[in-house]
Amino acid sequence: MSTKGKPVLGRGLASLIPRSPAPVPLVGRQDEGETNNAVANIDIEKIRPNPFQPRADFDQVELDELRRSIQEKGIIQPITVCRVEGGYQLISGERRLRASREAGLTQIPAYIIKIQSREELLELALIENLQRSNLNPIEVAISYRRLTEELNYTIEQVSQKTGKDRSTITNFLRLLKLPETIQHAVRKGTVSAGHARALITIEDPKRQMEIFDKIVQRGMSVREVEKAVRETGSASSPKPKAGRHSPSFTPSTAVSSIEEKLRQKLGTKVEVRDMADGKGMILIEYYSLDDLDRLLDLFSSIQT
Repeated sequence: MSTKGKPVLGRGLASLIPRSPAPVPLVGRQDEGETNNAVANIDIEKIRPNPFQPRADFDQVELDELRRSIQEKGIIQPITVCRVEGGYQLISGERRLRASREAGLTQIPAYIIKIQSREELLELALIENLQRSNLNPIEVAISYRRLTEELNYTIEQVSQKTGKDRSTITNFLRLLKLPETIQHAVRKGTVSAGHARALITIEDPKRQMEIFDKIVQRGMSVREVEKAVRETGSASSPKPKAGRHSPSFTPSTAVSSIEEKLRQKLGTKVEVRDMADGKGMILIEYYSLDDLDRLLDLFSSIQT
């Protein structure tokens, strides 16, 4: 999909939609069926769910709190919709819509905009939700993947549209390589994204699940998981041959510290192999051609 001439939506729909300083009452202007780029009250029963909604998990406790707030104070911020035949298509505001239904409302204030294509609807829905802080890491990763796979955006284009660093986007995408069991745990908050990123570096699926089980059972910290992962890497490295000058693949504390610094700088897995006579090698992993381009850009920017 070509993106030439399209506006950058890094600020999400907030840059397009006026913010209301006070709750929007369910009185006054009704939608007459033609005007766009305006707020009007619309019938809730005519709103179709957004098929591109990136959020899959809705906390009922939070929905109950929002419902009570709506019953007491009204809708603070209108939802966003576009017109479709026979009604409206939701773009953003699913939690507000659900809570309003549970509160017994029959109408809701909505900002109505005009959408030109399915692709634009997908882009708006995903990017608007990516600006919010209550998506879990897997939902964020899936949103990034949909932008790259369904809209054919490069990592660079996703970075420009969302305002996120390419390394941040790549790190989220890596979470989708984890087994479904671990992804589900990240969704539910049983393990953090930090735990998950450490587990990604383990190549042996069996060992990966062993450490995951320990995280759940013992409540291991991210640092403890990283230590266990390093020990796993050391155990799986080729054993040194007999002899004074044989290579050793067990990293020292200093080498481990260097590895961690390189991982943070490069945004990817880095392994420093400390060998005999002060020699060694640095292995840098990349996950796609776009990720390789990102690393090459980083290297080319280094002052010599």
